[in-house]
Parts: sequence; structure tokens; C-alpha cells
Amino acid sequence: MASKLSHISLFTCTLLFVLLSLLAHATSSETHNNKITSSPFEFLEHLKRCHKGDKVQGIQGLKKYLGKFGYLSSNNGHFNDDDFDDQLESAIKTYQINYHLKATGTLDAKTVSNMMMPRCGVADIINGTSSMRSGKKRHRHHPHGGHTVANYSFFEENPTWPASKYHLTYAFLQGTPAEAMGPVSSAFQTWAANTHFTFSEAQNNQNPDLTVSFNRGDHGDGTPFDGPGGTIAHAFAPTNGRLHYDADERFSVGAVSGAYDFETVALHEIGHLLGLGHSSVQGAIMFPSVRAGVTQQSLHGDDIQGIKALYNT
Repeated sequence: MASKLSHISLFTCTLLFVLLSLLAHATSSETHNNKITSSPFEFLEHLKRCHKGDKVQGIQGLKKYLGKFGYLSSNNGHFNDDDFDDQLESAIKTYQINYHLKATGTLDAKTVSNMMMPRCGVADIINGTSSMRSGKKRHRHHPHGGHTVANYSFFEENPTWPASKYHLTYAFLQGTPAEAMGPVSSAFQTWAANTHFTFSEAQNNQNPDLTVSFNRGDHGDGTPFDGPGGTIAHAFAPTNGRLHYDADERFSVGAVSGAYDFETVALHEIGHLLGLGHSSVQGAIMFPSVRAGVTQQSLHGDDIQGIKALYNT
């Protein structure tokens, strides 16, 4: 009898140990999956309230941030120092205008908060000729009287697909998560429904016009990703055809807390593939910032106006 009880006790202890181990592993996995990592833009936090005339460690990083997104030229003789000079103040004012912030040239809390948001890696201003707002504002006549203001933009020299190239094929490169393919295909169809373009997935023997891939860090295109947070994805102007997601990010199908929706990101980046730059309209799909946990599965009027103006359709 004692021997039988001993076996039962041993079995119970073993079962309890296995259950506790599985629970610990699940908790560890959940913690890893939901781990909050610091953003590459987090250094901007301690620069709040900096203004012209200041010399603060980290301002050099701010200059590189603004240079990356087109607001400041690396040819500036003070690009690699921590001096808050006239050029930096001017660049911040332009940034603030584009994002509908008070154009003070000072790093106030709202400006820093906006700069720290995850975003598309494509520059807002390209070689000084294209901007989200100040350089490309257009007044369009409204059919019921008055005017509306469009804030879409294009790449430098307005690159487009040839008029004869209205059907574009796309392919998912190796490493693309299976769950991403449906949402990205849906994004292509949304653009097709609002433009003269049609899209289809390339057959095995076709050379696709567009490619979708997931990449990490320096992936050979001259615009390296920066890990979790920071830049989420980027794409190239016509007729380059490449769309890259940052594989270090957490993506999802639909709205999931702490994750970026595959389809929403694809809608934005396909706009770049077709030739649109960034828009200063917050509700537009071409607005540069990307929010986790939200979805946007339709185009804004500003996006549609922009693509029609670009292709004269």
C-alpha cells in the first residue's frame, strides 16, 4: 500500500513539475512577444525645450534624424556637431509646418512627441524639391463652390509608370510571412479600385514589376532599417518597384495592440511605388506616421486627388 501511494505521489509531483515548466515557458514567450523595446528615436526625449544657441549632447543625432527625412543637408558644415544653429532652427520650422505644429523652431514637447512616432522610412522632403505641405499645396475648385486644399506630394521630377504600363504584377520574396500575403494583396486591390491601375500576383515564370519583402538592418538598398520602432517600412518610386517591411517589427492582421497592420502599412507603401510622396493630411494614407494597434483600409480624398493629378486621370 505504501509503495502504491509512493508511486502516485511521484506521478503527481512529476505532472506538477511539467505543468509548471509549461506555464513558465508560456509566460516567458508572452513576455518576449510583448517586450517593450526602446525606440531608435527615444534619444529625442531629453532634447525637449532646446532652441537656437544651445549646445547639448544629442543635437548631432537630431541633425541626422532631420537629414534622413530630408529637412537638413549633410553638406552643412555643422551637421556633425551639437550646435543648435540657424540651419537647424530653420529645418525644425519646416518640420513643424509640415505636421501642423506651431512653427517656433524650438523643440517643444509636441514636436518631440511627433518626431518620436514610428513612421515610414521615405523622406518627407526629397532633395529640397518635394515636401508634404509647404512646397506642394494645391488649391482645387470644389464643385459646390469654394476651394479645397490638397497636401499630397510627389517624388523629385515626378517619376511615374509609363502610360502603357497600367497593369502591374507583384511577387512576395522568400521570407515573407504567409499571413502577410492576403492583406498586402487586398491593399493592391484598394489602389486598383481608385486608380487606372490593375494588379495581379506574378506567375512563377514572370519577372514581377513589384516585389514585397521583409528585411532587417542594412539590407543592401542604402536605407537600412533601425530595429523595433523608428522606421517601419519603406518603398521606392517608379519604376524601382521594391517594398520592404522591417522584419524586426511586430505586424498583425487587423488591429492588434502593439502591432502594425500589414494592410495599412502596404496601402501607404504602394502609394510610394506608384509615385506619391508624403501628405500633411493626418487622415491620409500617405501621412508619414504609423500607429500600432489601428487599421486604415481605405484611401483618403487627398490620396486619390494626388494619384489622379500625378497621372492626369
